[in-house]
Amino acid sequence: MTWCQHECDRGHQFRLLGVVACGAATFAMLAALAVASPAMAEPAATVAHPAGTAATPYSGLAFDTCAAPSLAAITSWGRSPYRAIGVYIGGINRACSQPELTAGWVAAVSKRDWRLLPVYVGLQPPCVILNTRRKAQGAQAVKRAAQKITPVEAASQGTAAADDAVAKAKALGMQNGSAVYDDIENYLTTDRSCRATVLGFVSAWTKELHLLGYLAGAYVNLGSGAPDLSSVYTSMSRARPDALWVARWDGNSSLTGWAGIPDSRWAVHQRAKQFRGTHSETHGGVTIDIDSNNLDAPVATVAYGYTMKIGLNARTGPSSSDPIARTYASGSRAPVICQAPGSPIGTTSVWDKLADGTYVTDYYVSTPSNTSYSAPLPRCRYPYQVTASAGLYERTGPGASYPAAGLLPEGALTWEFCQRAGSAVGTTSVWDKLQDGHWVSDAFVATPSKRTHSAPAPHC
Repeated sequence: MTWCQHECDRGHQFRLLGVVACGAATFAMLAALAVASPAMAEPAATVAHPAGTAATPYSGLAFDTCAAPSLAAITSWGRSPYRAIGVYIGGINRACSQPELTAGWVAAVSKRDWRLLPVYVGLQPPCVILNTRRKAQGAQAVKRAAQKITPVEAASQGTAAADDAVAKAKALGMQNGSAVYDDIENYLTTDRSCRATVLGFVSAWTKELHLLGYLAGAYVNLGSGAPDLSSVYTSMSRARPDALWVARWDGNSSLTGWAGIPDSRWAVHQRAKQFRGTHSETHGGVTIDIDSNNLDAPVATVAYGYTMKIGLNARTGPSSSDPIARTYASGSRAPVICQAPGSPIGTTSVWDKLADGTYVTDYYVSTPSNTSYSAPLPRCRYPYQVTASAGLYERTGPGASYPAAGLLPEGALTWEFCQRAGSAVGTTSVWDKLQDGHWVSDAFVATPSKRTHSAPAPHC
């Protein structure tokens, strides 16, 4: 089959673009776009990122344990293979008390270059299975007599859970753009009513988190919640979570090849797997009972306090030509959430984004380096889901005439850095620059606007 035949065989997708044949002019247009028509509001619900937003991806091993360990224990585990921790931030079915889990603990652990994976243990499926012989930390973190979702109230309860989760996350210093994972334990998939209840709850959870400026994750069993969520991945009546964290204690940490879950779904830094249940590990002389996880997924965004070396202007964008929003006195501290490229100042082109959405040049801030990016600060990224049902081509420049450099599947997160004008596609000339340096048309990304620039991504 030729490329043109392939594109025209998707006729229902291109009729909305006015394409009904595959002549030379049609071929040129399809070659330029090579995408499907934009999807409706569902399943890729828009994330309402406020000004002080950044999303933080993490790739590597993580552990979770029922109660957050002490700061001393975390410090002792500094040379372990893990660099991220799953923490149970709240929920009516959270079993363990969390005396260590405070905003101060979150800040201190993050400053030690750990990432945090927020888990919310809310209402459970009506047909939940909690009497398994093998008990992972996730299962231990759910009360044995779990309170359950009411089928007729699944949507309102999912919304309420998201509201509470965001309140809990904010109280701990987890900023907008953080991903929060709802813990849905294993359940009977043969119960169709129960399945529908779970899907309605997770959809409402996702939409509300997006409305509040957070990313939505779901922790589910690979044998129940995962295939059920996958089965409605393209549903126009369900909002799709941004990330999927599956439990399957088979010792296999791979993030692909999951039974029942095509690799094209939750494909771009959107997956995590709990591959080993409860066991004890000792690092630095400290033993903790943990589950082991492999992550390539969004985690919490936090603010890091650094000192201004001189009086410093905070600007609306990462450039000395952007308007001044406020001024910091020398010696004052400001919460930095991420770093972005910008106009050169002194020995660096790095700018620090603050929690209020303004930027200061990194050259005069007490981060570890004034020449390059500084760990543990992440790069500033703004992920939105791809809405094109046939996928979206990445291009080498901001225009449809640039060569294709990759293909993002439907539902993939774009992880964009900035936006600029390019060739017109549909109703917009905006193009999004991604973390890999490639570009995609904003027409097929679930950003707030399909006509103009969408804050908080800066202009490129």
